[in-house]
Amino acid sequence: EVQLQASGGGLVQAGGSLRLSCEASGFTFDDYTIGWFRQAPGKEREGVSCITVPFGRTFYLDSVKGRFTISSDNAKKTVSLQMNSLKPEDTAVYYCAVARGIPDFRDTGTSVDYWGQGTQVTVSS
Repeated sequence: EVQLQASGGGLVQAGGSLRLSCEASGFTFDDYTIGWFRQAPGKEREGVSCITVPFGRTFYLDSVKGRFTISSDNAKKTVSLQMNSLKPEDTAVYYCAVARGIPDFRDTGTSVDYWGQGTQVTVSS
């Protein structure tokens, strides 16, 4: 059974930082994409960032480029998202996700095969 265990998130003031982590287990795909989506109230879900394994190609949503950094430990099947210079518009529920193959998460989640539980990120102004 594929499991994605996410941690991190919380409440932070604008300009602050948070780190999200996700540990995946239960699969042995030769290549896959792992990363994060988010969904704010009343808005469509969007891909935030992802990394392809084992190729290491990364994707970032335009609005987070330069502020967020994704990293992974392929042996441990973990992925982390360091979020700096957070803005109120980053407030959302963030979901860890895994897709077989190497899609780049430039979608609303249609490429995703497995989801983790959401974790709330709230940025106050």
